[in-house]
Amino acid sequence: MRRLLKNILLILLLLAISGVAWVGYQFTHPPTLDAYAKLSFQEGSTKDAEVRATFFGVSTLLFEDGKNSILIDGFFTRPDKLSVLTRKISPNLDVIGQSLKRANIQHIDAVIAAHSHYDHAMDSPEVARRTDAILYGSMSTANIGRGWGLPEQQIHVVHHGESVKVGAFDVVFLNAEHAPTGFTGGEIEGPLKPPVRANQYKEGQCFSILISHKGKTILVQSSAGFVKSGLSGRHADVAFLGIGTLGKQTDQYREEYWHETVKATGVKRVIPIHWDDFTRPSNAPFAPMPRPFDDFEKSMAFLLNQGEKEHVEVKFLYPWIEIDPFK
Repeated sequence: MRRLLKNILLILLLLAISGVAWVGYQFTHPPTLDAYAKLSFQEGSTKDAEVRATFFGVSTLLFEDGKNSILIDGFFTRPDKLSVLTRKISPNLDVIGQSLKRANIQHIDAVIAAHSHYDHAMDSPEVARRTDAILYGSMSTANIGRGWGLPEQQIHVVHHGESVKVGAFDVVFLNAEHAPTGFTGGEIEGPLKPPVRANQYKEGQCFSILISHKGKTILVQSSAGFVKSGLSGRHADVAFLGIGTLGKQTDQYREEYWHETVKATGVKRVIPIHWDDFTRPSNAPFAPMPRPFDDFEKSMAFLLNQGEKEHVEVKFLYPWIEIDPFK
């Protein structure tokens, strides 16, 4: 009997060690991007582009037409996992400065926070301050700006259905939902002064953002969530589609998400965003979120399958490459 108990304990110990080793492997060996190289944009394709777009990870996107520019989110600090889980976090001024210099960004007209989680809005006030931009977003985003000391004249609280003109760009804000995770919901009710815990960056209002320029329209869906019929009657040519945690949702959810974003707007080109592990620094090679947090390959397989069935082109955009989103 004693020997049997010892054997059982040994087996349990080996199983526990194997489990820890498997989890460790999953964290240190994320999915590769090799399979999507054939979907990527060619560099140097923006010579005659009326609108140029650059992706910097998560849902940080720069749109510019040579006269005016719009930055969605503007998140560059990307604190590591240990800091996010155990410490207070704050914008890294050196990283923000280096990132803006690398992207050759000196002036921006509008910095728009799609919602107020730290991986979208934490750096936005500092980016707005350095580039003389107006910070647009929910009241929660405004309170992040106020906590950072951004002047009130550089803060604009937007509401559902509101339209903002930025040169030849027209930007429309529509209420959206965040992907269903344990971090959704909540408001930042007063000025938020970092350093603070990551979970103090409450979501606030999440927006679908429609950016139109001379008859062509881009949908930016920063998070893989939706409001049922929220985009009904709206049109877009290209969707920058957030897919973070989409691989962990049900088949039914993924189909509804596609229907309420891509199909509802008649989009003919989808570019996935918010697929990367945003705890990796922006000057390191980008990689998808580790499998314990998401299933990037399942999300991509779903997009490619839906795109093939419905004649929607799926393109893959690597960070820091300027593209013509309509070409």
